[in-house]
Amino acid sequence: MRPSDRSYLESHEWAKLDGDIVTVGISDFAVEQLGELVYLDLPENGDDATCCEGFGEVESVKAVSDVNAPVTGEIVEVNSDLADNLETLQNDPFEGGWLVKIKVEGADALNGLLDAAAYEEVVASQS
Repeated sequence: MRPSDRSYLESHEWAKLDGDIVTVGISDFAVEQLGELVYLDLPENGDDATCCEGFGEVESVKAVSDVNAPVTGEIVEVNSDLADNLETLQNDPFEGGWLVKIKVEGADALNGLLDAAAYEEVVASQS
């Protein structure tokens, strides 16, 4: 089972809330479906993120996929080391492979996202 301390989008992004900061990444299922990663395009610090809209792209030998924001807010930190170290994202998508941190307003920032059990059902239906 995927980490239960996160919320998920059906498009395979995860969000982990800590105070008013949401750490965002893509799930192991997304990485597995993409295959070998070759390029990552992430936003800049200070950019705005809008829930369910793309803020970056991940490219593999198979496809290019948008990375969607699970929350709305300001991007306050970007894991800029990933662009040169895609194997970190490939091998550790839930910890070292996080993509961005977004400052959100309101305790209900993750409302509407899936919990781990519901996300497992989405993955099962797509496997």
